Amino acid sequence: MYFPYVRGRQYELLALRELSEKDLLGSFVTPIIEPVKLSPTLNKTMSIFIQTNHQLSVIRNPVVGSFLKDLKDVKYGSKEEVYKDEFRTQYKENAIIKSVIMQPNAKSLLEYWDQESVNKEDLLVINTNREYLELYDQLFGNIMPRYALIPDESAFRRKVHKNKVLLEDKFEKQNRNADYQKQEDEFFSDAHLYYKEDGFIGFSDYSVVGNEYLEAGFAPYAVAIHIVYFAGDKSLRVKHFVSDSNEDISNPALKFYEAVSKLASWYNETPHPVQITMGLKTFLEHYEKQTYPGLGTVKKLSLMHHIELMGKYLSEVD
Repeated sequence: MYFPYVRGRQYELLALRELSEKDLLGSFVTPIIEPVKLSPTLNKTMSIFIQTNHQLSVIRNPVVGSFLKDLKDVKYGSKEEVYKDEFRTQYKENAIIKSVIMQPNAKSLLEYWDQESVNKEDLLVINTNREYLELYDQLFGNIMPRYALIPDESAFRRKVHKNKVLLEDKFEKQNRNADYQKQEDEFFSDAHLYYKEDGFIGFSDYSVVGNEYLEAGFAPYAVAIHIVYFAGDKSLRVKHFVSDSNEDISNPALKFYEAVSKLASWYNETPHPVQITMGLKTFLEHYEKQTYPGLGTVKKLSLMHHIELMGKYLSEVD
């Protein structure tokens, strides 16, 4: 089972929504959303997963963004109040896995859920901070959550005995997009090959986005497209396609075309180096039509490609 972990930024939510709408996730992919703000896009994404009856984990106590503050500061009669009511209603649906990050407010959240008849054994728990291992042991000593995401460290394996999911940041983030030119092809992950024999029931990562969270973006000097593919040994590698005209921030459309041209040239090798996905197909259509979708969509399509590719792989090896 694969648990792609995304923050609830616009492009990430749209990626998950489109994959679910088009039934491209497969039976072995359960996305995890850590919401960064209360928004209609978040609610619409949850709604689509409910309609398609596909499991979606939504973290109720995120540590990044303004989501908790947004819920608290909602004013009566505002549009945000509508968003809040929609979120609360949808969060009760069976398709939404109630999820919690181990931190100081986890105990009060579990107490609230207990009053709402939410069972601990139905929860997804993210447990990556050693400081809260004892709290995890107190809260889940007798009743194991459905999924417990932990890093590959002995301290966590000793405390978490069942339903372990391996959570690792596999993406080697660079400070600048242009820096991906230094190593255009690199190892990404082999967790999908060994997670079961290592005692895990699933694996999780932050895809080609990485764990780092920034509140605001900025105009880049270079455009980079990140595409994962399977090597001959079935490990995952990531290929970086970077623009050439990187002296300033002008003409992002040209930068995108330079990067996507390299992607098209690589993909059109014989045989194709990677299985086609909707995200990859859309990249190639932009190349053929010489259209520029915007930087958010570039990130969305790379994310869609990775998640769909993993879903295809897991369906084939099951």
